[in-house]
Amino acid sequence: MAQSVFTLFKDGQQYMLTWPLKKELYPMFPECRVIAATKLAIKTMPPLAVLTVAMAYSVTGVETLPNAVAMAIFFLSIPVQGLLWLGHRSNQWLPPSTLIWYRDIHHKMQQQGCRVAQVKSRPKYKELADLLKIAFDELDKAFTQRWF
Repeated sequence: MAQSVFTLFKDGQQYMLTWPLKKELYPMFPECRVIAATKLAIKTMPPLAVLTVAMAYSVTGVETLPNAVAMAIFFLSIPVQGLLWLGHRSNQWLPPSTLIWYRDIHHKMQQQGCRVAQVKSRPKYKELADLLKIAFDELDKAFTQRWF
């Protein structure tokens, strides 16, 4: 199923807000590192793009402006690439090993009395992100350390 770039971008933004950035998840999922890098790029790349064009124009005039604009566009594309990757990832099905882990966590959370959505037969990474967010927000640290 093909998705539009705008849908992937929106899904990536939502996924970035949902995925819990916890130290226990860093070695298990690339999301943590991609989200951290994307957040950094969102803050730093637009000023860097403007600075690149401004410096090139002030030093050499219009002579190197096309190259500076190309570099600025590249800098601006970096956070967009991160959001598109996150959007694509959020819509991927969980692999079998992660699916078993997802179901175990879901079952344990239900036993602990957490209000979680009905377990899906084929969950995607966005459902895993929702489940992990609830786990880290509502459960005590001892429970989450046992599972992660």
